[in-house]
Amino acid sequence: MAYILPEVFTGSFTQQEPIPEAGIEAAVAVLRHGRLHRYNTLPGEIAEAALLEEEFAAAMGAKYCLAVASGGYALGCALRAVGVQAGDKVLTNAFTLAPVPGAIASLGAVPLFVEVTDDLTIDLDDLAEQVAASGARVLMLSHMRGHLCDMDRLMAICDAAGVTVIEDCAHTMGAAWRGVPSGRHGRIGCYSTQTYKHLNSGEGGFLVSDDPQVMARAIILSGSYMLYARHRAAPPPEAFEAVKWDTPNISGRMDNLRAAILRPQLRRLGAQCAAWTDRYRAVEAGLRDLPGLTLIERPAEESFVGSSFQFRLAGWNPAAVQDLVARCGVRGVELKWFGAADPVAFTSRYDSWRYVPPQSLPQTDRVLAGLLDMRLPLTFSLEDCALIARIIRAEVGAVFQKGV
Repeated sequence: MAYILPEVFTGSFTQQEPIPEAGIEAAVAVLRHGRLHRYNTLPGEIAEAALLEEEFAAAMGAKYCLAVASGGYALGCALRAVGVQAGDKVLTNAFTLAPVPGAIASLGAVPLFVEVTDDLTIDLDDLAEQVAASGARVLMLSHMRGHLCDMDRLMAICDAAGVTVIEDCAHTMGAAWRGVPSGRHGRIGCYSTQTYKHLNSGEGGFLVSDDPQVMARAIILSGSYMLYARHRAAPPPEAFEAVKWDTPNISGRMDNLRAAILRPQLRRLGAQCAAWTDRYRAVEAGLRDLPGLTLIERPAEESFVGSSFQFRLAGWNPAAVQDLVARCGVRGVELKWFGAADPVAFTSRYDSWRYVPPQSLPQTDRVLAGLLDMRLPLTFSLEDCALIARIIRAEVGAVFQKGV
């Protein structure tokens, strides 16, 4: 009887699509004229960064937009713009990535973590309790790994208590809840254009808001000096009069080179988001009804972007989870485990951020103990995604049969 070799995936989980030719041509044009700084323009010339802000505001349905050097800078800038100061308590998800509590701690503020549900969204019951108990007046909501909670209920909780919401949309650019784009429920929406996000400029980010005072502060904070009139997606001049003398310059501008790369990508964002979700659904179909593995069901109200995929191994012991990760790795499928005791790459847990006061989060501990995650770059075909699902399915079955 012939031995059939197991299938192996040979693609790269970190290989992104190339920059569109239109973006390359625009970048070369910026390099040829040398005016990379966003305020270094000829008379009558509109900077690429200013055009990008205008276009991104329109795409998100926002009045104002600011392009900045990174998604992490966007988070810190947003906190400062709404008035967070050292010693203030700021609520945020326990299930998130390090830049979120890092942005809070960088101001000397204190992150207070909120539990996560089995569906990987912020626990709204725990949020309501913590809002009442803590006195915190800002929530930095992380739409971690692209999962949107019930935004109507969240905003009702926060509005009733006078809590300002800042949305971290690093994983949800192009997503929506009941048709409202991610980033448009709270006072500020923050986005990332780091390489593994939905637009790729290596590093970069955006803030959007309809609040003129908040956006005026953010523009001054970003290092506009008194050149804010060159922003096309900015509040009127009178908004700056109230803040320009008292707002520090904490420079974090986006340059024209990155803006030139991003503008053509923004024009095709909708098609790219749909393509990601097609890949997500292909993996999901291949893993459905698999004993030992729990899928994250997506609510009908959520228009999500499937640029990464998560599943849970509820009740598995750590050794069995590690065995599965290793077995899939041998076959070319890179899984990241959020339940590991020590941080690995980006998969650190809330209890590894030791600049945050220790907090007990038993529900989050239970969820993260069996949570696995993987990227789905658009360089994968639908056939690739089906193969990846077959490999995971086979290895989950093999480990599950041994006992977990």
